[in-house]
Amino acid sequence: MSKILITMCARGGSKGIPGKNIKPIAGHPLIAYTLNVAKAFAAHHHADIALSTDDDAIKAVAASLGLSTEYSRPAHLATDVAGKIDTIKDLLIFEEAQRGEQYDYILDLDLTSPLRTLSDLEEAFTEFKTQDALTLFSVNPAGRNPYFNMVEIKPDGFYGLIKTNPDGSVLTRQSAPKVYDLNASFYWYKRSFFDLNLKSPITSKSLIYKMDHVCFDLDHLIDFEFLEYLLVNNKLDFKL
Repeated sequence: MSKILITMCARGGSKGIPGKNIKPIAGHPLIAYTLNVAKAFAAHHHADIALSTDDDAIKAVAASLGLSTEYSRPAHLATDVAGKIDTIKDLLIFEEAQRGEQYDYILDLDLTSPLRTLSDLEEAFTEFKTQDALTLFSVNPAGRNPYFNMVEIKPDGFYGLIKTNPDGSVLTRQSAPKVYDLNASFYWYKRSFFDLNLKSPITSKSLIYKMDHVCFDLDHLIDFEFLEYLLVNNKLDFKL
């Protein structure tokens, strides 16, 4: 059986929303929604779950929910400019040393994008493990399209479409090439990815998992209020 490590990264000291990783939402700390689906997936695959944080309060809440850790994220990886890949790799190396084994796959779950289901993770893993890919990440169909209704400044100072279809101009949204928004919910990695010194999950050998349900990142306080409304009023068309 493949060995899987599920990583959850929760830096303290958020400037935009203080304490966001353990902020209560619909009666539960935010971290609980991700930990619940992590536990369900781990039970199916005998996976291990690991937490990366520099914050004692986050550790305490996680422990109260059944996830204790001896790992403390080093200071150089606990800044708001530290890369996520380096953070995951440091936790991976620690867990492999502690457990005396090497993992085959790493599943990173982002606490601030909790609208994923067990079925999402299972279907994505089934696709990923049968393909010659380094990474797979979750996406939603994009609301805007760089071939049709997104513009940028050009070298001459005027504005034009970000992308031009090589077959000619795109005259309708329906005829534009399909593009997707990364929703930051989950990322699958093969273990070999972390030996290549890459800094982004988007590689020349990446796959996507397209979610057909709503999923968004909680960047601003209004995002929390919106998600709480959806949860409290049972407005989601799927179950977390």
